[in-house]
Amino acid sequence: MSAISMVHAESYTPPGPGEFDLPGIGSGGKTFDFLGQHMAAGVTKPMIDIVIVAIVIFVLFAAASRKRAMVPGRLQFAGESMYGFVRNSLSRDIIGSHDAARFTPYLFALFAFILLNNFLGSIPFFEFPTFGRAGMVYPLAIMSWCIYNYAGIKKHGLGGYIKLMTVPGGVRGPILLLLCPLEALSNFIVRPITLALRLFCNMFAGHLLLILFATGGLYLVEKSMAYAPVGVLAWVLFIGVAILEVLIQFLQAYVFVLLNAMYISGAVADEH
Repeated sequence: MSAISMVHAESYTPPGPGEFDLPGIGSGGKTFDFLGQHMAAGVTKPMIDIVIVAIVIFVLFAAASRKRAMVPGRLQFAGESMYGFVRNSLSRDIIGSHDAARFTPYLFALFAFILLNNFLGSIPFFEFPTFGRAGMVYPLAIMSWCIYNYAGIKKHGLGGYIKLMTVPGGVRGPILLLLCPLEALSNFIVRPITLALRLFCNMFAGHLLLILFATGGLYLVEKSMAYAPVGVLAWVLFIGVAILEVLIQFLQAYVFVLLNAMYISGAVADEH
């Protein structure tokens, strides 16, 4: 990250989207163009973070379920509590008890994966939210799109599902000429885009704000004693925003899975 160079420059350069363009590890800073965007060559830090998170989740929950007991230990209790939270407050309440069992494992894995990746933005040494890169979020949104559409097609058939998603219940007449294209656009195109953008923008903006307060405060303290109190205030705000960011990281994981559950519920419902 270029924070040190920014601080010691003659004038302060505020952080921007370039803070998220991390160089490829061992690539010597080489880049290539893809769809008009400059991309780092080689393996980048977010790629490694995603692999680390996947391994950590697998190891933790494998260990939590290995020695199951009527009186759970701390690790088993933590795993069961997290699973119960997703099953009861997201899967059963939204999808319904009839179909919840099929989708709870997916929703639980999705919640744990997003939550830990978000928390990387607040964990020392990592200090980078994986989903602050849009390219890391869209695959999750596409996977969710495939799952809820597949679930709907499997239950209603292709024709029945398209009708369910495009024809509002109880609506008849010429107004359908306007509503059906809008419903199709909303349910098949807009959903995965907004699902990804919501998570990406929150992680992006939160991390950028933390960099701004941290580096801006350091610049003001080093520039002059007259500006030092303002710099210290910026650091206080940094601490406050960092605490708030942890809450936002949790809420964004929750909202992402909540919307997935709602989309699945709508796809397997008999009628809107």
